[in-house]
Amino acid sequence: MSRVIAICFLLLAAVIGFLHIDSRPAWESFAIAPTEQADEVVNDDVASKSRGSVKAGIFSPQTNWLPDTGAPSVHAASLIALKDGAVRAFWFAGSREGAADVAIYSSVYDLKSGNWSSPTVVMDRLTAEKGLSRYIAKLGNPVPSRLADGRLQLFFVTVSIGGWAGSSISAVTSDDEGLTWSNPQRLISSPLLNLSTLVKSPVIKFNDGTLGIPAYHEWIGRFGEFLRVDAGQVIDKRRMSSGRSAIQPLVFVNDAQDAIAYFRQTRSARLPKQIPVSLTQNAGQTWLQAPDLPIANPNSAVAGLVLNTGVRVLVLNNIEAGRYRLALMMSDGKTGQWRTIELLEDDESVPETQRKEFSYPYLLSADGGVHLVYTWDRKRIRHRYFSDAWLKQAYSHALLIEEEASNKESAQ
Repeated sequence: MSRVIAICFLLLAAVIGFLHIDSRPAWESFAIAPTEQADEVVNDDVASKSRGSVKAGIFSPQTNWLPDTGAPSVHAASLIALKDGAVRAFWFAGSREGAADVAIYSSVYDLKSGNWSSPTVVMDRLTAEKGLSRYIAKLGNPVPSRLADGRLQLFFVTVSIGGWAGSSISAVTSDDEGLTWSNPQRLISSPLLNLSTLVKSPVIKFNDGTLGIPAYHEWIGRFGEFLRVDAGQVIDKRRMSSGRSAIQPLVFVNDAQDAIAYFRQTRSARLPKQIPVSLTQNAGQTWLQAPDLPIANPNSAVAGLVLNTGVRVLVLNNIEAGRYRLALMMSDGKTGQWRTIELLEDDESVPETQRKEFSYPYLLSADGGVHLVYTWDRKRIRHRYFSDAWLKQAYSHALLIEEEASNKESAQ
């Protein structure tokens, strides 16, 4: 009998947590950055040169590694631009994912030297336990943002009981660009049962300075949820997807009201292994399911951003099973057609037992280009930088190859 009562209580709490609350504040529109006038992709001279390798000359991407912490397992890196133009990274490391010794680390990338600073610990399990005044079994998934007053805020996941399905989101703030951090504060997203709320993707900003967190759940269902946060408090939340098939939403903001979300698919074996999609036309108040993006997804996170020209970048494992290939794709943002620009990692030719994992990408537009970090075989975090010039040339190169293939097919 006690077990039945407990189950009923949990179900009731879950239902109450998803109820519409009439006292929620008025909804705001998305804050959007001004878009530059898009030039032609490249001029004819550069286009002709791009028929060769897009890796040649000054257009070559830069590649290095985030600093070693000495831990055998690392994962879930993220990035944010600092006020002085540098880039700060966050990730977690420990003996394994979910272990009690896992800590969240940070390092700063110096643009002049091209080097990362020595890693520092932002949060570990015992510090989180003390600050939150509750037992913490494990932590992970750091996601940085910037508050309206200019301070840094770092969201991360904490678990007190069970696996990731028993998680909640906590946050710390910094007044000195990440040198020191406040005590953690737990976000309350449900009035009774504040469980199974996680974060992975970049935060969205609203015009009134509040933040929109593309969160997700892994208990009872696997679905996305859009949290609106003000001063460390969840003031509203909206369901982004339903069922058990879509988590870790990545949001592309099109304008003040319109946005599209891509999800990591968690479908059963018989369902399509593609990217689930949801749309909003009222700044995230309601989300409607849309047809899948016809790109393969093997139950792995996707990363993306919109460049200031409106062109979109996507990094993901574009295969149906495994995480042994990582691709960079681009779209002009108008046609919605995605093209593979570069295979960043590819172990397809390697025996299956020797394939590495390349996963959990995270993108940041800064310093006249795009920074990418991702998990490399769960042992290191790889950092890549693509200049705007390289991206422009690479996209043009992909279009030229596509055009030549089409002309050849028409001539046959």
